[in-house]
Amino acid sequence: MAQNPPGLQAAIAATRFGLGARPGEIEAATADPKAWLIRQIRPQGADQPAGSFANARDQLIALAGYREDRKEAKAEGVALPKAARRMAAQPASMAIADTAVPAAPAMDADAQRKADMLKTELKSVRNQAGEEFLARAQLAASTPDSFRERWATFWFNHFTVSAVKLESAVVTGPFEREAIRPRVFGRFEELLVASSTHPAMLLYLDQARSAGPNSIGGRTRKLGLNENLAREIMELHTVGADAGYTQADVTEFARALTGWSVGGPKDAGRGFDGRYLFRAAIHEPGGREIMGRQYDQSGEAQARAVLHALAIDPRTAKHISRKLAIHFVADDPPPALVDRLSDAWMKSDGRLDVVARALIEAPEAWDPQARKFKTPYEFVVSGYRAAGVQPTKVEHLRILTALGQKPFSPPSPKGWSDEAADWATSDGVIKRLEWAKGFAVVVGPLVDPVATARSSLGARLSERTATAVARAESRPEALALLLMSPEFQRR
Repeated sequence: MAQNPPGLQAAIAATRFGLGARPGEIEAATADPKAWLIRQIRPQGADQPAGSFANARDQLIALAGYREDRKEAKAEGVALPKAARRMAAQPASMAIADTAVPAAPAMDADAQRKADMLKTELKSVRNQAGEEFLARAQLAASTPDSFRERWATFWFNHFTVSAVKLESAVVTGPFEREAIRPRVFGRFEELLVASSTHPAMLLYLDQARSAGPNSIGGRTRKLGLNENLAREIMELHTVGADAGYTQADVTEFARALTGWSVGGPKDAGRGFDGRYLFRAAIHEPGGREIMGRQYDQSGEAQARAVLHALAIDPRTAKHISRKLAIHFVADDPPPALVDRLSDAWMKSDGRLDVVARALIEAPEAWDPQARKFKTPYEFVVSGYRAAGVQPTKVEHLRILTALGQKPFSPPSPKGWSDEAADWATSDGVIKRLEWAKGFAVVVGPLVDPVATARSSLGARLSERTATAVARAESRPEALALLLMSPEFQRR
C-alpha cells in the first residue's frame, strides 16, 4: 500500500483514530502521525472525566437507602406524587431530559417534609448520570489524546451496561470509570474479569440473584438460574456467536457463574454492601464441561477458570479483532487487518496495548478513503472539537437522544452499532443538519470557518467543501456547511 503524504496521514490520525481534530492538532501530528498516536498508549489506561462522582458502592447504598425510606414512608401513608414515582421508575439517563416534577397535592406539614426528603434522595442518586455523561463528553471534546479516548469508548461499548433500569443506570458511569478505563491498555483477561464482576454488569444482566437449582439457596429460597451474563460473555464479550458453542455450554457456564452477586444492606456489616460478593449458598455444586473443557474447580474459582479459558481462546482474539477493525477502519474490514490484530493479540497473551500499537502500524488502517460514518456521539463531539469548545450543560447533549443515541442507554447488550446503515438514514441526517445549524448559530460567530475547515480536516478537506465554506453568506452558515460536509461526516 502506497505511503500517504504526511499531511494526509496526520489528518487520518486525528479524524479516524481520534475523535476529530481540534485547532492545531493536525499540525502537531504531522511530523510523525504514528508516533503521535503511539504516545497516547499508556499503562495506566484512559483518562478519567473531571469531577467528583460517587463510586458504584456509594450509589447503590444511596439507592437502597432511598428505597428503604420510601417503604417506611408508604407504611406511614406518605407517597411520592405520580410524576416523582415515574421518575423513580425511569432510567437514570433520563436525567439528561427535563425532570421537573409538578407540585404535589396538599399534604400536612410532616407528610410534605417526608415527601420532599424522598424526592431529594431520588434526585441525588439519579442526577449523577447526567452530570457524569456531561463530564465524559467534555473530556472527549477537549482531550489532546483522543485516540486514547476513542479506544476507551470502544471498550465501554464492547462491555455494554445500559441505563434501562434504575439499578444499573445509577452505576453505569461508575462502571466505565472503575472497570473499563483503568484497564484498556492492560491484558484483556483483566478487563473481562473486572467488567464481569462489577455490580453494574451483575445488575444489568440479572446475574445477582441467579442461583443453582441444587444449591442450598436454590432449594430453600426457590431462586432460579439466569443465563443472561453467561450468554453475553460468550456471544458478545469473548468468542462470538459463531464460535460453535451450544445452548448446553451456555447453561453450564451460567451454573458456574451462580453465586456471583452484589451485596445488599444485610451485607453491610461485612463491608460488602454495594460491592461484588460471591454467595456460596447459591452456587451450583459440581464440575462442569463447557466447550469441550472440564472445570473441576469449586465455588468462585470455577467461573474464573472459564473466563481465563475464554480470554485466551483464539476465537476471542479473532472476534474482537474484527470488531476493532470495523470500529476504526471499515464496516467490511480488510481480512489482512483482522489477521494482524488477531496475531498481535495471541502473541502478546491478549495485551491490549500491543493490539493498539498493531492497529496504528497496520497499513490497512491508513487507507485514504474515509469508510466510516460517524455515530451521533462522534459527530457531536467532533463538532465541538473542530470549534475548539466543549459542552457546558447537560442540556447541550439532549440532541443525542433525538439522533437515536440516548446517553448511557444502548438498546441491548450488543451496545451501539458501528455500521453506517444504522446511522446514515434520511431522518438521522436531517436531525444532524438541524443540530449543526443551531450549533453554528451559537459557535459560528466565535470562529473563522475557513480556518476551522482547514484545521479540522487538513488534507482531507475537499476543494468543493472549501469553496462552499468560503462563499457562505455568514459564519454560522459556513460552519454548518462544514459540519454537514461528506468528509466531516465520515472518518
